[in-house]
Amino acid sequence: MLQVRDLACMRGDALLFRKLEFDVEAGEVLWIEGSNGSGKTSLLRILSGLSPPEQGEVRWRGTALASARDALQADLLYLGHLNALKDDLSVAENLQFHSAIAGYDADAADIDNAIAAVGLTSRRDLPVRVLSQGQRRRAALARLWLASSRTLWILDEPFAALDVDSVDRLAALLADHVSAGRMAILTTHQEVALPAGRTRRLRLDAA
Repeated sequence: MLQVRDLACMRGDALLFRKLEFDVEAGEVLWIEGSNGSGKTSLLRILSGLSPPEQGEVRWRGTALASARDALQADLLYLGHLNALKDDLSVAENLQFHSAIAGYDADAADIDNAIAAVGLTSRRDLPVRVLSQGQRRRAALARLWLASSRTLWILDEPFAALDVDSVDRLAALLADHVSAGRMAILTTHQEVALPAGRTRRLRLDAA
């Protein structure tokens, strides 16, 4: 459903990668690996339509991304390595805000269920600025429970700053996501038990 052909990426004067080609099919996790500076985040941004490639093409459902951008955005949840939370809003208010922006069909019960899923019910009404880094990451990840119907998840270091229980919850959610015939592309420096038989690894090496 997602195809990458002859992709190259520059950062300033540095060529991060070139001639990159791969497909991601329904029911699959693609785990992107590579050293710091290899272009993992840049690749995720290109796949999400947030940055243009230096050359090559990304296709979504068989159509070049230049023509399929709206279709991709309707199918996509992108979660960057930054949490993108407003410090003065509560956890619930942040989720309400993001749900409205992203067009999720989420009501108050859905938001409460997502907060409970990441173990933040007791922090629901606290401003994000008082949360620990791990709690902030869990608040950001709660969007995944609201976006379970989105076909493609693109996640940059989703397991960062999580405790063991939260890692297990997220891994289980990813397994459910791809078992339902959806897809995920992610980066992580941690060794995580991702869905067996459904996970492929792609390593970015210096161009």
